[in-house]
Amino acid sequence: MGTITMNILESYSKKFETDKNNRVAMRTVITNGLNKSAINVDPIRKYRNEFSLELKQGDITDQKMSGRCWMFAALNMMRYETIHNWNLENIEFSQTYPLFFDKLEKSNYFLEAILETLDEPLNGRLLAYLLYSPLNDGGQWDMFCNIVEKYGVVPKEAMPETAVSSKTQEMNYYLTAKLREYACILRKEHEKGKSFRQLKEKKEEMLYNIYKILCICLGEPPKEFDFEIRDKKDNWICDYGITPKKFYEKYIGLNLSEYVSLINAPTEDKPFNQCFTVKYLGNVKEGKKIHYLNLPMKELKEAAIAQMKNGHPVWFGADIDYGMLFQEGIVDTEVLRVDDLLGIEFGMTKAERLDYKHSMLNHAMLLTGANIDDDNNVGRWKIENSWGKEKGKEGYYIMSDRWFDEYIFQVVVNKKYLSDSLKELLDGKVTELEPWDPMGSLAQVV
Repeated sequence: MGTITMNILESYSKKFETDKNNRVAMRTVITNGLNKSAINVDPIRKYRNEFSLELKQGDITDQKMSGRCWMFAALNMMRYETIHNWNLENIEFSQTYPLFFDKLEKSNYFLEAILETLDEPLNGRLLAYLLYSPLNDGGQWDMFCNIVEKYGVVPKEAMPETAVSSKTQEMNYYLTAKLREYACILRKEHEKGKSFRQLKEKKEEMLYNIYKILCICLGEPPKEFDFEIRDKKDNWICDYGITPKKFYEKYIGLNLSEYVSLINAPTEDKPFNQCFTVKYLGNVKEGKKIHYLNLPMKELKEAAIAQMKNGHPVWFGADIDYGMLFQEGIVDTEVLRVDDLLGIEFGMTKAERLDYKHSMLNHAMLLTGANIDDDNNVGRWKIENSWGKEKGKEGYYIMSDRWFDEYIFQVVVNKKYLSDSLKELLDGKVTELEPWDPMGSLAQVV
């Protein structure tokens, strides 16, 4: 019959009771929770907060109750350049500013996708995917680049945090409600025989309400602003009436087109040394598409180390659902021994976790250091996070090399740190992945 019978339950109970370790584990977990009970102190004790290669950064940032990790990590990467190029003690760029335009562009991207799929069945997989999450806080490196290249960057003072940017759940709920409503309207108007031009005009009207909500929640983005700061030698730096794009060009100046996303997705459907994109993944409709080069992990590490050795931090995306002790600041595959606690092994490989939807990129941070021995082996990595100074080691984390192998999926580097043979691959055939592919996930962990 395939049912759970009383006899089966009784046999399970007897089997559980025969092992005293089960009752010890039960009492511990009931009182303390799973992860806390499973902490393994050995990896914590062995790590020193010292690195042979280390990049010094300004103050730690805090994304608070929002899923803007990808923005924070990218802006932290950029501010590193500004701090060092302009000899500053510290600077922080507005994370509210790109949030505003990301939400607006994602809304347009979603409505355009609805217009492209008007004849798709409402109960089909594609529409279900599009309607599931029309917009959230998460994003990818290329999506961030699209926002910066179109709208620029501003200092935090020019568009500071608001109650909503620091806690985006409410705003996201109402924006999502309107976008689903608009999708419904557009599809019904299409069924009534309205022309595509008429539907496009309707979409433009809809977008104003999205803009209105964003202005009320986040403030209206500055078209220009005054920039004033002192460097470490007390020199006065100022620019009055500067635009966000001019500010980016002058004070940051990274050529984002030179940066590439390297991924490690060791699944059979994604051969190494090939490029990939993802359908319906993006924000700026006319912007650059998501572009990945899938490589063995060795290549990702070598590129990341080369960039850091040249004095530049590295944006990366990972799955942080396992092996990250937030308060202690340790990231290690052995730091949580849930298998020992439960007496049950968890044996899926990285590829299997991807294939069976158990792992995906969900958080973005910065690599800012590594401890490298005489044989060029990395013993530990330094991570800059965006959860404030209260978590980790003053906001920083120590990561094992093994955890890098298992849970990091993406690093972003300047392509000059790649070999000529790898550079050639960037211009090769691009395979389009389905929207629900795990490599289409967004960094958004709060």
